Amino acid sequence: MYVAVKGGEAAINNAHRLLADRRRGDRSLPSVTIDQIVEQLGLAVDRVMAEASLYDRSLAALAVRQARGDMIEAIFLLRAYRTTLPRFGATVPVDTAGMKVERRISATYKDLPGGQLLGPTFDYTHRLLDPSLLSDEQVEEPVRKQAGGEEVMRVSDILAHEGLIEPDGEFPEDHEAGDLTREPMEFPMSRDLRLQALARGDEGFLLALGYSTQRGYGRNHPFVGEIRIGEVEVEMDIAELGFAVPLGRIRVTECQMVNQFKGSSKAPPQFTRGYGLVFGQSERKAMAMSLVDRALRAEELGEDIIAPAQDEEFVISHCDNVQATGFVEHLKLPHYVDFQAELGLVRKMRSDIDKARSKARSGDNLSQEAAE
Repeated sequence: MYVAVKGGEAAINNAHRLLADRRRGDRSLPSVTIDQIVEQLGLAVDRVMAEASLYDRSLAALAVRQARGDMIEAIFLLRAYRTTLPRFGATVPVDTAGMKVERRISATYKDLPGGQLLGPTFDYTHRLLDPSLLSDEQVEEPVRKQAGGEEVMRVSDILAHEGLIEPDGEFPEDHEAGDLTREPMEFPMSRDLRLQALARGDEGFLLALGYSTQRGYGRNHPFVGEIRIGEVEVEMDIAELGFAVPLGRIRVTECQMVNQFKGSSKAPPQFTRGYGLVFGQSERKAMAMSLVDRALRAEELGEDIIAPAQDEEFVISHCDNVQATGFVEHLKLPHYVDFQAELGLVRKMRSDIDKARSKARSGDNLSQEAAE
């Protein structure tokens, strides 16, 4: 990854001072606080946590503030900090069936068990600028948080009861989950590693790929089986105790996409699954992730790989926005020697072409004189 550049120390220090000055902005205005970012720019904080793979709202808010609102720079900052943290172990898989649900919708069943819960969403807003938000005055009473936490049946369980959807995938008992942050990337990847990469992948990139599958580049015909947003309990096995100990609760978004499947030599006609799970309220990201996850299962299900979203190496190698940013932005760094070498090469090629053309014209003139 390209990250650093050497230059004049004084110039770099001045650039840092200017950046800090622009970050602070007009001194006559109050400085934005970390708590304000956490509470009022929560979706930005959630995205930074998700794509940095670190669940800490205050640190994510700090990164957003330090990056002046540049999401990818904030993600980069938080990932860099993450590498300094010690690791004490791995948690057991979270049970999203026991989620304390804040939002839960399905596009496949209107009257599903447990009901639809709209929760906080932009889905039904008019997408018109609200002039009242120009004022700092609070004119509305805060909404009381609803109690919840009861376990509700999944849409996939309804289809599974009729045998119409593929079963949940299961790994062997001795399977150890991989870790993209500590192991070199190799292809083909197991699905758990692939989902890790998608969970920390760039939302915009995955959104574009998910959109491409809906336009025919991947043969997906998706339905949102279920989207859930809420808190889940995180537990960790303690070998000395012999049982799992709760560490706390985190907020996540889960999407189960149900996809039409006509069958193949490897599987009968049925519905297949695409899955997305990300930190915080990141609904669009979870949906895009589940669309791409399903597309990347093409080989597993005996489908032809004909579209970019089905190409595992293409998707996984390009979905990481920190790596993409490093590689693209390194073009800003000095390339004087390289450019001079190419400049000399282009000049020589132009000179060779001009000489060849001049020689060809001389030959044509001689031929014409001989003919006369």
